[in-house]
Amino acid sequence: MIFQSDFLIDLTRRIFQAVGSNDDEAEVVAQRLVNANLSGHDSHGVIRIPTYIKWIKEGKTLLNQTIDIETDNGSMVVVDGKFGLGQSIGQQAMQLGIQRAREYGVAVIALKDSAHLGRIGDWAEICTEAGMVSVHFVNTSGMGNLVTPYGAIERRLSANPFAAGVPTQGDFPLILDMSACTIAEGKIRVALHAGKQVPKGCIIDSEGNPTTDPKIFYGPPAGSILPIAGHKGYALSMIIEMFAGALTGGSCTNPARADRLSNGMLSIIMDRSKLQTEDYFFNEVQRYCDYVRSAKLIDEDNQILMPGEIEHNTRTKRRIEGIELSQTTIDMIQDTCDSLGLDLILTA
Repeated sequence: MIFQSDFLIDLTRRIFQAVGSNDDEAEVVAQRLVNANLSGHDSHGVIRIPTYIKWIKEGKTLLNQTIDIETDNGSMVVVDGKFGLGQSIGQQAMQLGIQRAREYGVAVIALKDSAHLGRIGDWAEICTEAGMVSVHFVNTSGMGNLVTPYGAIERRLSANPFAAGVPTQGDFPLILDMSACTIAEGKIRVALHAGKQVPKGCIIDSEGNPTTDPKIFYGPPAGSILPIAGHKGYALSMIIEMFAGALTGGSCTNPARADRLSNGMLSIIMDRSKLQTEDYFFNEVQRYCDYVRSAKLIDEDNQILMPGEIEHNTRTKRRIEGIELSQTTIDMIQDTCDSLGLDLILTA
């Protein structure tokens, strides 16, 4: 079924208000989840609602939390997310980081123990909106143990996403949003709900055999996600664990903490105006993007896209045409509404 974004935002807002979020938190969560769908990242959109509500009811995700500053060295700050909803906690952490970057030129925000932070590209986008350049490293300390090291068949790493953002004077900023593994677990869940297979080369079963079947990945026994680019992706994943787990104080992937999902994020936010003049920076960004786009194509019907351009184009399209949800996802959200006593019927 196809849903308009305004309908999904209102639906999501009302669900989180019903479970106990204050109006501000419910609005932030609703906007962030639906923006993920609009951007084409359905794995981090409203499909997450039933899981989030389950964790809230179990006391594993806490409502209406504000970040606590544990260590403050001016430009370097350790922040405790207190297992609050990640869409709200992440936004608070970025607001702090932007403020400190304006003051000091650069800010390092070490966020620990946030609930699921959602689409990591959001945090890079917030920084670019403020004119900042940023890099973000994320891990999951326990429950997110999903990825096998290169050459192994047992899970030892989280998906370990990372993002970076560069402001431009064009229609959209340059946004890198990816992970050190071949596929996000949420995308495997989207495929499972839709009754589809995942691409080849992404997951293995519990014996190390390649598979494209999401059911085999979830098991039992559970399979694993593979790192990107073999040993290179594995090495990158290890470094992300160090940055987002050890440096933040939130722990690297740790089976002793597998009772709840906890994200750590190390964000480096830079005020580019402290390094280069506005004219030079934006002119150079534009010059280089134009130069890259000018490369001769293998196929004349192809085009060279900039990082973040697919999401920009998808948002434009989905705001007009709507957002498609699988029947399984619709049924699960409807069940969540019913469990909260909400008189809401999911119709397009």
